[in-house]
Amino acid sequence: MKIKNILLNATFFLAIALMVQSCGSAKKESKESEASAEEAVEEESVSSEPVNNTLTEAEKAEGWILLFDGETPGAWRGYQKENFPAAWNVEDGALHIQGSGRGEVGSKDGGDIIYPAKKFGEFHYKLEWKVSEGGNSGIFYLGQEIPEFDYIWKSAPEMQVLDNVNHPDANKGKDGNRQAGSLYDLIPAQPQNAKAVGEWNQVEIIVKDRKVKHIQNGEVVVEYDIESDEFKELIKDSKWPPINPNWADFTEAGYFGLQDHGDDAWFRNIKVKPLESESEPAS
Repeated sequence: MKIKNILLNATFFLAIALMVQSCGSAKKESKESEASAEEAVEEESVSSEPVNNTLTEAEKAEGWILLFDGETPGAWRGYQKENFPAAWNVEDGALHIQGSGRGEVGSKDGGDIIYPAKKFGEFHYKLEWKVSEGGNSGIFYLGQEIPEFDYIWKSAPEMQVLDNVNHPDANKGKDGNRQAGSLYDLIPAQPQNAKAVGEWNQVEIIVKDRKVKHIQNGEVVVEYDIESDEFKELIKDSKWPPINPNWADFTEAGYFGLQDHGDDAWFRNIKVKPLESESEPAS
C-alpha cells in the first residue's frame, strides 16, 4: 500500500510540475509573440515615415513627377545657361545656393536656375525650403527664358522666400507683400506663418483655370486670378510695367525656377502633378 501511495504522490507532483512548466512556456511564448508584434508595429511605423526626394506609390498613381532626386541636379540648369552653375550644389539632399553676399547679382558662378525639361501650365507644385539667417530667395512659376531678360523674375510670378525677422525686405513693399509666401511685391501672405530660420517650410503652388493659390505650411496664404481686372490693376501700380510691360500676360505654360539672391538657401522634395490634359513641350 505504501508503495502504491508513493507512486500516486509522485504521479501527482509530476503532473503539477508539467502543468507549471506548460504555463511558463505559454506565458513566455505569449510575451515573445507580443514583443514580435510590437517590433512589427515599430518597423511599420518607421517604414511609413516619408522619405525625402521620393514619390510614394500613391503619388505615382496620382501622376506626380519628381523634379529632384536629392543626389544630382538632374535636369536643372542655369537660367540663360547650358550648365548647372557652380555656385549651386547638392547638399544633404537639397539643392543649395551658396551665399555670395552680393544680393541679386549673386555669384559670377551662380544665378537663377530653372527646370527646363518641360513647361507646366496647370499644376500642383510642392517643395520645401529653408534659408540662412537674413536669407532671401524665391520660387518662380510660369517663367519664360527670354534673351533680353537677365533674371527670370522679369517674366514670372514669384513666391517669396525670406527670413522675415532678419532681412530688411520684410519691412519694405506694402502690407508685408515681400515676406515669405507672398506673391512678391504684390499680394502679402496672410496669415504669415513662415517658420524660424533653419527650419523647413512646406509650400505648394496650385494653378488651375488661371487661378493661383500659394499654400505655406498647410495654410492658403495667397489667392489671385491671373485674368481678373483686379489683378491687372494691381500690376499697373507695381514696379513691373517699366521693366516688362507684358509682365502680367503670363503664357499658358512656363518654367519653374529658383533664385540666387546672394544668400544661402536650400530646396528639397520638389515635385509636380500636372493638372492639364497635356503640358506644352519646352521650346
